[in-house]
Amino acid sequence: MSKIVFFSIPAHGHINPTIPVVTELVNRGHQVWYYAFSEFQKQIEDAGATYIACDEFLPRLTQKELNHKAGKDFAALIEMIADTTIALDEKVCKELKTIHPDCIVFDSLCLWGRLFAKKLGIPYICSTTSFAFNQYTAKLIKRSFLELWRMITGMSRINKKVHLLKSHGYEVENFVSIVQNDNETDTIVYTSKEFQPMAHTFSERYAFVGPSIRQSSSVQNDEKDRKAVYISLGTVLNQNQDFYQSCIEAFAKTDYDIVMSVGEKTEISSFGNIPENFTVKNSVDQISVLQTADVFITHCGMNSVNESLYFGVPMVLFPQHSEQRIVADRVAELGAGLRLKRKKPKYLATTVAEVLENWTYQENAQKLSRTFRNAGGGVEAANVILNKIRGKT
Repeated sequence: MSKIVFFSIPAHGHINPTIPVVTELVNRGHQVWYYAFSEFQKQIEDAGATYIACDEFLPRLTQKELNHKAGKDFAALIEMIADTTIALDEKVCKELKTIHPDCIVFDSLCLWGRLFAKKLGIPYICSTTSFAFNQYTAKLIKRSFLELWRMITGMSRINKKVHLLKSHGYEVENFVSIVQNDNETDTIVYTSKEFQPMAHTFSERYAFVGPSIRQSSSVQNDEKDRKAVYISLGTVLNQNQDFYQSCIEAFAKTDYDIVMSVGEKTEISSFGNIPENFTVKNSVDQISVLQTADVFITHCGMNSVNESLYFGVPMVLFPQHSEQRIVADRVAELGAGLRLKRKKPKYLATTVAEVLENWTYQENAQKLSRTFRNAGGGVEAANVILNKIRGKT
């Protein structure tokens, strides 16, 4: 029996893919501890892991603003990582010395997991829920002027935190080392080689295991007369009243069945009279919805795109920031989706119609689906972790 410790930041897109991996490890008889945050306690414990709370160690201001800033304010993200590392240091090092883990699995943005592993001489694996990034793929990031300005003006804050980490004995070369692995780090990437940009530039230490999809009962998808359109902007930057209103105007008089997830903080009553062909909810079981959807209008978060492609659903692409634009560009490049040029109703209607009527989009989505399903998912990720412990990597 092996002992494995997981670390992650408080974000659904980073924790959700690891849950099937935890379940697989526990089912094989291994012990798992998971350092995370109260919002995720139930799903972690339901997977069979021992949950360890980190909420009080996350700086209060950053915890309040993290969901808004993580995708747009790089300096705020670095500040959160550095401050949390130092705050957790005494507690975690003491606990890890008691647990004696065989391996630490840390999220690619959860620098403290790697730092603790290095400090205590524990084998570690990086868990990457986005595309893998190196010096080649980093060039794909095309940041907006505002994002570049925030990064430039935030460099002094970033450098202060890097120096602070160094002063506490942590091995940090520069801010790039926080978000980028080298080819010598064992890394699990939750996509397939076929979907990963420039996959040939990564060493054999990168295991492209495909999406780690939560298992759910299959949904009957009988022949139907009406097309099903699913709309969601994810769990973070999803407050976009104008966009949702445009969707209602675009599809109110169509013969499509629409499921629209608008986020927990959006008041559904603010939309007024909702057309009969619309189902509008604050949240839905996305995996179930995608099993019957014909097209997905998405913000292009990695998890959402992975799940859409896993079920062979083509997309209308509406990215909100630079990382999502990379994902959108890759989907468009491989012909599994079409970029939305503007969010006005007429553009929404014509773009959805093009994706539905042109069989090529669905065909390409299904090709990627096969690569995802053949990559192994959570089972293969568990294999990678156990092979690391057994010294086979």
